[in-house]
Amino acid sequence: MPIAPAAILYESGKPLVIEDIRVSDPGPAEVIVRMKAAGVCHSDLHVMKGDLPMPCPIILGHEGAGVVEAVGAGVTSVQPGDRVWPIWRSSCGRCEYCQLGRPALCELGTAMRFTGLMPDGKTRFHTLGGTPIRHYAGVSTFSSLSCMPESAVVRIESDISNEHAALISCGVITGLGAVTHAAQVRPGATVAVFGCGGVGLNIVQGARMVGAVKIIAVDTVASKEAHAKNLGATHFINSTDTDPVAAIKELTHGLGADFTFEAIGLPEPIEQAFDATRKGGTCVVAGICRSDARARINVNQLLYAEKTLKGTLYGSMRPRIDLPRIVHLHQCGSLALDELLTRTWRLNEINEAYASLERGEVARSLIVWD
Repeated sequence: MPIAPAAILYESGKPLVIEDIRVSDPGPAEVIVRMKAAGVCHSDLHVMKGDLPMPCPIILGHEGAGVVEAVGAGVTSVQPGDRVWPIWRSSCGRCEYCQLGRPALCELGTAMRFTGLMPDGKTRFHTLGGTPIRHYAGVSTFSSLSCMPESAVVRIESDISNEHAALISCGVITGLGAVTHAAQVRPGATVAVFGCGGVGLNIVQGARMVGAVKIIAVDTVASKEAHAKNLGATHFINSTDTDPVAAIKELTHGLGADFTFEAIGLPEPIEQAFDATRKGGTCVVAGICRSDARARINVNQLLYAEKTLKGTLYGSMRPRIDLPRIVHLHQCGSLALDELLTRTWRLNEINEAYASLERGEVARSLIVWD
């Protein structure tokens, strides 16, 4: 068994612990990936804080890019030396959801997310003392060496950098997909985005890319205005001192936005986003919430105003198909990536990285190994 450093969560509410672990050799239909970059994302922070309960100890991390180091029996889609994206919502390719083009809803990925185990019900991580360690979302990108199902990796066939590839693997695909697949925003539409973190900023630039004429970004951190406008926002509302619903209606001639998005994962901004949606408009929830979160919605607005309220997971995208297409959008100049990356950290700085994320100091940051 190879030994590799990893960031382990032993208990929610406690800092991550950096220590060496043992990684089992890949079994059938499994691959070993040496991580090159991993995203610092709020989804992992929810688990760290206990908002999304997971069995511990566990190695978090779900966004990144790496290189295949070894493959198990029967693996055909990748080989050692291939660069890959980890897919944090693995899919079987055969069930009804997969056949309908909705692989994020596949039960294979759902089971790994909630159990922290591989498809065979076991783990491939252990402490040096032999204690089993759970996986997160089937990929655990905060281990420098990670074992994943073959179904959880997609080969990177372009020369895109590891840092750019890592950004695309979660925040970008989720934000763009929320616009293009979940909401299907049309050219000339008005858009409001609640939350200007990694996903929200990509909703902003997705709206710009499809030709929205008014893109209103909402956040409680004033410094996010520069990030949002740099990626295409036409207006910014600081919701700590301004009622965002009233401000959005004022900017849209009293109507509300055609499409609103919530990318934070809190009940109040979900309620505000719904209230700021115009008659016949669509409100999309893209933020991960606490497991017990509930939002209060004026149900009459669903009927009398014919509003649509929906959620989106992974941007309602198909990672195997859409990740390479997103790379092309960047290569042709449509998609901004450098503007998203605020800074990089080493693995031993990961707790500082998450403290910076909580303080709202970064748009997106990465853990890098090289």
